Amino acid sequence: MRISIFTDTYPPQINGVATSTYNLVNTLKDHGNDVLLVTLNMEEAKFNFVDNIIMIPGFVLKKLYGYRGTWIYNTKAYRIIKEFKPQIIHIQTDAPVALFGRIVARQLNVPYVYTYHTQYEDYTYLVTHGYFDRIAKKTIRAYSVSLSKKSDEFITPSIKTKEMLRHYGSDDYINVIPTGIDFSLFKKENINQNEFLKIKKELKIGDDTFVFLLLGRLAKEKSMDISIAGFNEFVKTYPSIKTKLVVVGGGPYQQNLIDLVTKLKLKDKVIFVGPVLANKVPLYYHLANIYTSASITETQGLTFMEAMASGAIVLARFDDNLTGTIEDSETGFFFTDNHSFVEKAYKVFSMDEKQRQLIRDNAYKIIEQYSIETFYKNIMEVYLRGVKSHW
Repeated sequence: MRISIFTDTYPPQINGVATSTYNLVNTLKDHGNDVLLVTLNMEEAKFNFVDNIIMIPGFVLKKLYGYRGTWIYNTKAYRIIKEFKPQIIHIQTDAPVALFGRIVARQLNVPYVYTYHTQYEDYTYLVTHGYFDRIAKKTIRAYSVSLSKKSDEFITPSIKTKEMLRHYGSDDYINVIPTGIDFSLFKKENINQNEFLKIKKELKIGDDTFVFLLLGRLAKEKSMDISIAGFNEFVKTYPSIKTKLVVVGGGPYQQNLIDLVTKLKLKDKVIFVGPVLANKVPLYYHLANIYTSASITETQGLTFMEAMASGAIVLARFDDNLTGTIEDSETGFFFTDNHSFVEKAYKVFSMDEKQRQLIRDNAYKIIEQYSIETFYKNIMEVYLRGVKSHW
């Protein structure tokens, strides 16, 4: 099948949608499909077309923390897409490149699938800065409902997101398809040990260091400050434990987090690595004894499952979206405040290797439902249904 995918974010950016799109593109190609990716050039303001990836030039949106925007139509890109003759278009975001995708679908009379990855209500502050936020959220809800009506097929990655859209008022058919992950990339036997040891040495992490990991886009809604506060409490409660917190990723909230670490006098305990290439991410998961996250804005939580596949034990702030994946004390741990963060973290620290391995084994079993093969099968069913709707 010939599939054209439109997204405003793609690796080397680190975020859930970029990762999800990367996994989608690769599994489609691995199964013999022709894929044309249309995305935004995040590095420079020029047009590129290499390896079936169209990169549309963009401009920096200074008032939106350096995000890039672009025009909603690009003639050069349209000519390439038209020549490609997509049988279906899959839209992964809802910014200018995605709007371009809808226009192309209409002009070429091609069905389009839309995946609702992002709970946009959680991001209105970027535009409103606290003013008229209620009106903005109401507008977002109405807009979200309209998205499900306009698409030939509509996907959410979790039951939680589907129920949220039902609450908004959507009565259209919604496919629930969790993003697939190629878990083999995160297994210890597939990790380059020389690279791993090099990173460990560069970060000055010894074999006796108990390592916490934060990974993802450093943004306010990710609530990384809550995890840092919990880590601070752990350090104060157990000062004799040799420990480090490694923070991987970049984003608009980075300086705020650095300032918080300085304020808490944790500079010797916290390492800010910055953004890393997607194929290097598994190396950092393997540094961690505990992968922690306080984000409750995730529509699926890909990083939790990547961490579980890597053998890191997950310590997450409780969120309904994670029930069924994280079972407290079985496949990982939940915390609700600093006290429970410290309690659960120390529980992991105190376990012997046999107990930790039991948690890992349970985690491996629970994430099998998110395998890349299951994802491919489900997504192709949706594509075929979308194509048939235009026969």
